[in-house]
Amino acid sequence: MSFPDSKNNKRDNAEKHSRPKPLNIDEERIMRVYYEYKIREVCDAFYFPHKIQATALIYFKRFYLQWSVMEHDPKHVMLSCVYAACKVEENHVSAEELGKGISQDHQMILNYEMVVFQSLEFDLIVYTPYRSVEGFINDIEEFSHIEGEQIQMLKDFHRTAIAEVDKIMFTDAPLLIPPGQLALAALRSANKVHGVVDFERYLSNILSRQNSEHTISELSGSFDAIDSWVSKYQFPSGKEYKHIGRKLMSCWGQSSHDESKRKEKKSKHKSRKSSSEMQNGSDLAE
Repeated sequence: MSFPDSKNNKRDNAEKHSRPKPLNIDEERIMRVYYEYKIREVCDAFYFPHKIQATALIYFKRFYLQWSVMEHDPKHVMLSCVYAACKVEENHVSAEELGKGISQDHQMILNYEMVVFQSLEFDLIVYTPYRSVEGFINDIEEFSHIEGEQIQMLKDFHRTAIAEVDKIMFTDAPLLIPPGQLALAALRSANKVHGVVDFERYLSNILSRQNSEHTISELSGSFDAIDSWVSKYQFPSGKEYKHIGRKLMSCWGQSSHDESKRKEKKSKHKSRKSSSEMQNGSDLAE
């Protein structure tokens, strides 16, 4: 009769406990949300138009429908998505310029570019709600016979609608709902603030002109779902991100000590740059 080797059992148990634990679904979501917001910060730093930010966000969301953040570093993917969006939207910025602006190695951006394109299956055209908002605003101006002093109110209404679209783009709604409906949901929310148009009557007018199969109740249900996603959206705290970031690094076989050494080496390498420039770039890319 043979008995299990207690030394082997102890060694197996020790190895089991020393193995890094994978991120759970909520932790993966938090990491994605964090870097989606970083896309906005990078785009704002370069004064990119809304269209580029929206395109980069859609690329990033679609990429992680296929991959886990444990398989591909979201920071690298995020930067490559911004670079790819600039290319596709014909707002040329070189990888060197982008990398320099956020204190990152431009070669890393280039290395991930083809990974992103392949994961998107080279389906790179993105239709965003911003253009639809422009069209609806012009239509509302004609529908409501807006003129004179009301023009300023319409401009304020337009700005609020764009801000609402910005919020919507961070949710999962752009992956599930067509851009025209996203634009109308943003306009409905903006109209609650400015009261520019009888929105239900305007919807009825649109549906009758287009001979649409949709009903007002169907569209309202879609808009309510979008509003719910926006209201539930939460940006992770710095404490949450740091904890999950350390856990993610352990999945990659790195430690926070390794990361500190890497950053120290990088800062020595770039000591000629001003401290303010370095600080701004590091914050954007972390």
